[in-house]
Amino acid sequence: MSTVDKDRVIDEAGFRPNVGIVVTNRDGQVLWGKRVKGKDSWQFPQGGIDSNEDPQEAMFRELREEIGLLPEHVTVLGVTKGWLRYRLPAKYVRKNESPICIGQKQKWFLLRLDAPDDAVRLDIDKKPEFRDWQWVSYWYPISSVVDFKQQVYRSALSELVGFNLPKANTRRRRRKR
Repeated sequence: MSTVDKDRVIDEAGFRPNVGIVVTNRDGQVLWGKRVKGKDSWQFPQGGIDSNEDPQEAMFRELREEIGLLPEHVTVLGVTKGWLRYRLPAKYVRKNESPICIGQKQKWFLLRLDAPDDAVRLDIDKKPEFRDWQWVSYWYPISSVVDFKQQVYRSALSELVGFNLPKANTRRRRRKR
């Protein structure tokens, strides 16, 4: 693996190791963050895995940096078994970097927030990732995230849905005909 952006790594296939974080409340809703960059860009907390970290260590670091939560604020309910990948659209690939990053491979974690909502803080890091957040239904992010991430969100949420969520809030509603 080659080093890029301090301790960030890119594998031989061009994917940057990353963690995705789904924080749920006791009602089965998930924390949805509005990014600082972008007019109306929302996503789950996520971030790169440093060369000296395992995925869980990276998850706890990113959890603190992006939404101010500490390990004692959450319970880890589940993690995806393998790596889930997505490719970046060509316009986002930085062709002048070496090695070239073509996308991300992610381990996804499902966490339950055990602290009050005000434990979520977006002002911990000097360069905040999010400017707002809200609770949304479990499946809502799939259709609301930027299109090139929709499949990885679908895969992650589908794999994690069985981990201790209230059954009534995890089902997709069928449209009435």
